[in-house]
Amino acid sequence: MGRLKPEKTQKPGRTPKPFGPNNPKSQSKFKKKTNTKNTANRQIKTKTTSVTGNNKNNQPSPPASPSQQLRYFLSQFESANGVQLSSLELESIKDSCILDVSQELGQDVMKLEKHIKEAFGAKWKEELCEGKHIEGKIEAGSPAVLVVAPSALRSIELLRGMRTLTKECHAVKLFSKHMKIDEQVSLLMNRVNIASGTPSRIKKLIDIEALGLSRLSVLLVDIHTDVKGYSLLSLPQVRDEFWDLYKNYFHQQLVKGDLRICLYGPIPNGNEFKGKSVELADGDREQLDS
Repeated sequence: MGRLKPEKTQKPGRTPKPFGPNNPKSQSKFKKKTNTKNTANRQIKTKTTSVTGNNKNNQPSPPASPSQQLRYFLSQFESANGVQLSSLELESIKDSCILDVSQELGQDVMKLEKHIKEAFGAKWKEELCEGKHIEGKIEAGSPAVLVVAPSALRSIELLRGMRTLTKECHAVKLFSKHMKIDEQVSLLMNRVNIASGTPSRIKKLIDIEALGLSRLSVLLVDIHTDVKGYSLLSLPQVRDEFWDLYKNYFHQQLVKGDLRICLYGPIPNGNEFKGKSVELADGDREQLDS
């Protein structure tokens, strides 16, 4: 028979180490791994917060005031035409020349008629809705409101926002897409309260004296941007056509105080203002980005 091996005896002063999760080393490793994961989660949450959290810089800019809108418009005019308005001209162009609709962020098209009605006060029905031609008082083909848009589709979209005003006196569409100029000339032989179109066709109709300006009170300039980020004031060819139209037919009316401009769309965030200034009536210079 073989000899039995003696049982191993535990050395004095040492206790057997438990296996599994009760082992201190196992607990240490487990906790360390858990802490690492939690730390990673906290880092991810922190990173997410820094991008999409409460960052004041991500807040939408407040609506531009009439004064800011006017300064923006005049700076665009000066830049596009390479001119600087005189102090006498600037003194004549008041903030009241701006029909302000910017307080409603987004400027819902279906609320457009509300702003137009308010612009004419108590006489809005007489000026905007009446369809009868009054000889010697209402010149044919002379709208009270003229909308200038970058495209035919946008012209139609803006007219939808004023449809209740044009039931008796239909609005006239002044663009070249699917419409012949002879057809538009025929329509302008009647009373017109509201018209909407593109700069090139509007100018052509004024040039041939089919479209009159004797009643014009509000010039609505659509400056909303399209999906590519272009607007009436930035789309190269359309921009040039608009400023040519404005310079020839509307600027002097604005200076005289006979015309109000409605900039329909958000004013850019102010980057265009940096380093530019407008000469004020008293000769001082005011920074546009103030």
